[in-house]
Amino acid sequence: MNIREKQEIWEKEYLSPYASLSQNSLGRDREEPQCDLRPLYQRDRDRILHSKSFRRMKHKTQVFLAPAGDHYRTRLTHTLEVSQIARTIARALRMNEDLTEAIALGHDLGHTPFGHAGEDILNRLHPEGFKHYYQSVRVVELLEKNCQGLNLTKEVRDGMMNHSTSRMPMTMEGKIVRFADKIAYINHDIDDAIRAHIISEEDLPKVYTDVLGHSPKQRLNSLIHSIIGESMDQPDIRMAEEVEKAMLGLRTYMFENVYTNPIAKGQEKKAQNMLEVLYHHFMKNFHELPAEYVGLVTERGERLESVVCDYIAGMTDQYSINVYENLYVPFVWKVV
Repeated sequence: MNIREKQEIWEKEYLSPYASLSQNSLGRDREEPQCDLRPLYQRDRDRILHSKSFRRMKHKTQVFLAPAGDHYRTRLTHTLEVSQIARTIARALRMNEDLTEAIALGHDLGHTPFGHAGEDILNRLHPEGFKHYYQSVRVVELLEKNCQGLNLTKEVRDGMMNHSTSRMPMTMEGKIVRFADKIAYINHDIDDAIRAHIISEEDLPKVYTDVLGHSPKQRLNSLIHSIIGESMDQPDIRMAEEVEKAMLGLRTYMFENVYTNPIAKGQEKKAQNMLEVLYHHFMKNFHELPAEYVGLVTERGERLESVVCDYIAGMTDQYSINVYENLYVPFVWKVV
């Protein structure tokens, strides 16, 4: 018996009856030999962690575009905070921590440069629309590993696809990540907005902070404990009604006071205009795309609009600026 098989036995004996067991996975689209050390979901977690898309998130906007300070969140640090919160909940509830972490680490791989501003402009430009959760799955199914994909399990891809508010994952682990994503971004975006002097702790509505707490630590503890308390030994992941109402109230407050604040978002229109120019440029000159993207169109029959969005969505903030400058901003001529 190898290490993976021992781990699968441990899962069956220890994890909750509502947890997703590695040996019961719906599997991958392409069959491949099992690893002798790692169960399926741990292997998926590792594949995401080593992917280029994961590394690029360190230079993608979370809320504040190209912030000058070193301590503002990026898409990568957001992802790590989601993972930490989700793993804490999963471990307490005896859910599959490997599956939870894989979903958490992969849930935002498809995000564009410049955060939701980039997503919004690509959604307007693409005839079929653009959503980052669909793109995250497209990244792992098609774009990664020089367009071979990562061949992840169905459970991981389902959790990535369905982490947003309007969708529901099929596994308990995916539902944990769905909550953890909101908990993470509401709390760290408040922290970043306070650091940027856009709001103060005292500005937060007391009707919500009296329930959740008056500091990031208190709010995180309240939200995480509520999920664990309400979901322990239950066939669903849920939060106490009063606590969830307060969390969603803070989310609404952030949309009204931070996510649309001209100080935080003043550069977004410029970023959108730039991405729109890049989109139209590559639609007219698609042979200027990297070879693997050209091959998606000419050899694999992918729609050109989708491939152009693939390329732009995969850019970091700074790389998109560099591409734009190389195409449209003249260099100073000098004799060397």
